[in-house]
Amino acid sequence: MKCRHCQNNLQHVFLDLGFAPPSNDYLTKDDLCTPEKTFPLKLYVCDGCWLVQTQDYSRANELFSKDYAYFSSTSKSWLDHSARYVEKISKDLGLSKNSFVIEVASNDGYLLKNFIKSGVPCLGIEPTDSTADAAEKIGVPVLRQFFGVKVARELATSGKKADLICGNNVYAHVPDINDFTEGLKIALKEGGVVNLEFPHLMRLIENNQFDTVYHEHFSYLSLSTVTEIFSSVGLRIFDVEEISTHGGSLRIYGCHADDERPTTNTVIELLAEEVRFGLKALTVYQSFQAKANKVKNDFLTFLIDQKRLGKSIASYGAAAKGNTLMNYAGLKNDLIDFVCDAAPSKQNKYMPGSHLPIFHPSELANRKPDWVVIFPWNISKEVQEQENIAKWGGKFVVAVPKLRVLN
Repeated sequence: MKCRHCQNNLQHVFLDLGFAPPSNDYLTKDDLCTPEKTFPLKLYVCDGCWLVQTQDYSRANELFSKDYAYFSSTSKSWLDHSARYVEKISKDLGLSKNSFVIEVASNDGYLLKNFIKSGVPCLGIEPTDSTADAAEKIGVPVLRQFFGVKVARELATSGKKADLICGNNVYAHVPDINDFTEGLKIALKEGGVVNLEFPHLMRLIENNQFDTVYHEHFSYLSLSTVTEIFSSVGLRIFDVEEISTHGGSLRIYGCHADDERPTTNTVIELLAEEVRFGLKALTVYQSFQAKANKVKNDFLTFLIDQKRLGKSIASYGAAAKGNTLMNYAGLKNDLIDFVCDAAPSKQNKYMPGSHLPIFHPSELANRKPDWVVIFPWNISKEVQEQENIAKWGGKFVVAVPKLRVLN
């Protein structure tokens, strides 16, 4: 297998989570009677460019189907994050009715609706029909394609180069990261800015966030590797922010390589911090599997101990994080009874692999479980505020980065 960016031979395994179904491939009742596809969930690290990446196995359209069930607008905290971003970037770049914004992987219009409201022309690029339908219903224009060089050239030819291209949590999802990045270059106006947000590999390792590994994430990214990928197509990262979303993410600011914007000290300092952390040496990657195993084993021990005490256990959040953890641990309904989720697209379906039923959050009050595992630990505060399980003596718990009782 070759590295997706530099074509170096991949020899070093970073993490092996066995076999699992795609994390967003939720099942209907009829699906439970048919065979379920599983694929290897294994990561390699390239010792040339230090890109961490999944083992090749499938095409993107097998993962991002027309009935893709992840809708960004489900999380209030994410909506607030997106609204703050639009206000900030509009002010920083002086965006107006004469500007043009493209969002790649625009999902259900959660972000672009803010540009629509402020009168800034925009276009979403989104391949999944389910989310694109939702975006169009609220007035967000959508091009239903996977983004890359071909689409970028079509946009450029039709006079639709962008002053701002933004993409939240999409860069890790693209199977051909070189083609995607070259597309950004082609679709960007002279003087324009690329903004991408993605989970930071350094924080993933530091905080044992192995449950953020799933098939839809083809790459796991550091600033140094993204700097190299951008440079290879004639783009340059001139600024970066560390943000709290998804357990620690980066928001990078890119421009054409010959743009006059200076590179900030923040970029230089974070590149140096990644080197000190060990992201350009094998040791830090080769020690990660043992950390993931400990998190998984501690969680299993907790569940078994509570079941022996006669306690009932439910979970909140039919998220990809939960699917990764449950399938790696081999969990079924003998240890966790059910899952609740606020997204209607997931309710009355079943979790892939574990086959746990997914209910509306009101089911928590109906059944009053002793314990509720929050799988999307990154929104645990939001969940605690929404669901008052303490009134019947229930307690919340998270497994990552380590087992922790929240109340």
